[in-house]
Amino acid sequence: MPKIKTRRSAAKRFKFTASGKIKKKKSFARHKLTAKDAKRRRGLGHGAYVHSTEAFKIKKMMPYG
Repeated sequence: MPKIKTRRSAAKRFKFTASGKIKKKKSFARHKLTAKDAKRRRGLGHGAYVHSTEAFKIKKMMPYG
C-alpha cells in the first residue's frame, strides 16, 4: 500500500502535543482589533485545543501527525 498523503492545509494549522491533543490558533485575531476589548484581545493571543468531537477529522487529515 502507498503512504497516505497529509493534507498540507491541516498541517499548517494544527500541531499535535505529546499527549495526543491537537493545538490550534484562535480565530478573529488578525484585524479589526480596535473593536474588541482588551480582555478578549489578550485571550486571542493564547492558543487553544481542538474539541474532541472535531479531533477525529483532523487526525484523518494528518495520518502521521
